[in-house]
Amino acid sequence: MAGKDRIPLAKTGIQLSPIGLGTWQWGAKEWGWGGTYGEKEVLASLDKSLELGVNWVDTAEIYGMGRSEELLGRGLKGRNEVFIASKVAPLHDFEKACERSRKRLQVDVIDLYQVHWPSPVYSIQQMARMMARLQKKGWIRHIGVSNFNKWRTRKFQESLPSGELVANQVKYNLLEREPEESSLLTYLQEQNVTLIAYSPLAQGALSGKYTPSNLPPDFVRRLNPVFSRDNLGRIEPLIGVLKEIGGAHGRSPAMVGLNWLFSRKGVVAIPGAKSVGQAEENTRAMGWRLTEAETARIEKAYGEARIQLGLGQRLTRLAQSIFGGGRA
Repeated sequence: MAGKDRIPLAKTGIQLSPIGLGTWQWGAKEWGWGGTYGEKEVLASLDKSLELGVNWVDTAEIYGMGRSEELLGRGLKGRNEVFIASKVAPLHDFEKACERSRKRLQVDVIDLYQVHWPSPVYSIQQMARMMARLQKKGWIRHIGVSNFNKWRTRKFQESLPSGELVANQVKYNLLEREPEESSLLTYLQEQNVTLIAYSPLAQGALSGKYTPSNLPPDFVRRLNPVFSRDNLGRIEPLIGVLKEIGGAHGRSPAMVGLNWLFSRKGVVAIPGAKSVGQAEENTRAMGWRLTEAETARIEKAYGEARIQLGLGQRLTRLAQSIFGGGRA
């Protein structure tokens, strides 16, 4: 059963399903909200995710300009067993922002509250103190950050009175491995801080749906250098390997990519879902494990792909950290 899979959240004693439900797409016009999907579809995806073993959700005050939190508030009303993570945009008063988020989510306490990105307004020490005050007031249970590099993570951790930083939410997937390259992942593992991987499917690049002759139509994916014609051509052999491995497990290539992620120590992932079908597909990543031989095949194919991200990747990280980050 997928629901039996659990990964500890840092040192809290809380056991999370390997995947949570990412909700950036909920209420977001840039993803087609109000056109191809709406409230009925996303709330149905929530119900299906919980039914199939997911026990936590991730949102943020800026997703859909608060609409994502409002939708979750309605969908989770009376479901106190679901762990809720949200994020504050570090541009304004944290206390007022948290009060608004609690109201939209219809909860007295937010389980995990994260600073969404490094702030141009507040110092790391100021943000840590504000988050600690919210925790002391009983408005949030646990403190996290998002889009923080290794240095900022350590500084924030050192600035917390309790020192208890439980999570850093960053972009991480089979194709985009900056947390490995920068040694952030190693640091988090050493500190027993959970890495929450957003964009765990590389915004759908791992699905095999997109090719050099079939580029994504939406603006969000077009920003991502993974979807250049050259890169999509380079990853075709890797997608082929994922399809072969997935076939042996009765899974899709995207589910192999997800499983690769949370097979790493201290890593959980938040794929997005805006339909029942997507929720069902995501949860099929749980309940099984890649073999060592399969992981070795994936790594070999990844090394041979030689994906070129460069400056485009840095610009994408900046844009996504400001506007919400990919959750697909």
